[in-house]
Amino acid sequence: MAASEDVVSSWSCKQVALWLRDEGFGEYVELLCDQHRLDGPSLLALTEADLRGPPLGLCVLGDIKRLIIALCRLQRRNQARLEELGLPAGLSPGGEWSCGAADPRCNGGERSSNGSELRLRNGDRSAYDSVCHSHSNGRYRQQVSGRLDPEVWKTIISSIYVFFVFGFTSFVMVIVHERVPDMRTYPPLPDIFLDRSIIFRRLCSLMGTVFLLRCCTMFVTSLSVPGQHLKCASKTYEDFWGKIQRALLIWSGGGMTLTGVQTCGDYMFSGHTVVITLLNFFVTEYTPRTWNLIHTISWVLNLFGIFFILAAHEHYSIDVFIAFYITTRLFLYYHTLANTRAFQQSRRARIWFPMFSFFECNVNGPVPNQYHWPFNRPAFMRTLVG
Repeated sequence: MAASEDVVSSWSCKQVALWLRDEGFGEYVELLCDQHRLDGPSLLALTEADLRGPPLGLCVLGDIKRLIIALCRLQRRNQARLEELGLPAGLSPGGEWSCGAADPRCNGGERSSNGSELRLRNGDRSAYDSVCHSHSNGRYRQQVSGRLDPEVWKTIISSIYVFFVFGFTSFVMVIVHERVPDMRTYPPLPDIFLDRSIIFRRLCSLMGTVFLLRCCTMFVTSLSVPGQHLKCASKTYEDFWGKIQRALLIWSGGGMTLTGVQTCGDYMFSGHTVVITLLNFFVTEYTPRTWNLIHTISWVLNLFGIFFILAAHEHYSIDVFIAFYITTRLFLYYHTLANTRAFQQSRRARIWFPMFSFFECNVNGPVPNQYHWPFNRPAFMRTLVG
């Protein structure tokens, strides 16, 4: 071998290149050594997640596994060097850092002080699949970077959540209809302006949360009708069952006038603005950054939708502004937290954001914006989608 494995921690980039060629990975010398200046210490610290994820982005599974096996052999022969460098005991067969049974960082299910994710290393497969720490809402699996578990059962729960919130919103709309101010006493107020499974789960959880907040605001704030063309009057029901029936009718029609549903009093804030804004943000967030035309069209439709809501006098300007502000802030806050791995597993997140922590605890990093056209024709679609 071109360089002694006993002094790997002192290897230069050239010596690492010699080792890669000796192990049969000469094609990666330019990427690892020339472009990313991989030396001895960084070679010992290399994991499968590093190989799969950016900026390396290796995609040949056989090469990744063979390189990890070679790294495991190298690290086993340099245990003392690893300890001197402050690294864990080595790599598990899956390429993630593991820790020995005597390592205090794994005892009692605690995390290490620097937040590193450690795996137990035993001979059987079940130990390999387990992790050194647990989560308050149940066990979660650590995944190799780039592999996202869709967790369909959580998506179903989020769908039930938003479905339930829509039903609750329909019931609140029945309640506020009873209290809509009399148009003869309270005419319209003056207005200066125009008088892949994880994504769907996030859409449902955000949509449900915003509409739940909308239930609170329209219940505590009753505004007069924004336009004379709206024929609204306070409506009462004989009993509670009558309200339930009316709520089910609104629920089944999606609260839309096209389905024959007419409601009054649900002005603070605009549900239509919430829906079109959320869809716009999801389109722009989960499509490739190079799809500028799609992003522009999405924003134009979003802004035109808001314009027509105001032009039709279906809402006050403050209703639309608050809806847009709350929706965009919640979307940005949620995705900032979701893409911050350390916060996902923190105790503060589990206490203050239990639903977020439950839905996102197993999502390992940002969802990649990767699309593939499944057919050979037309050729321009394969080029467009990538």
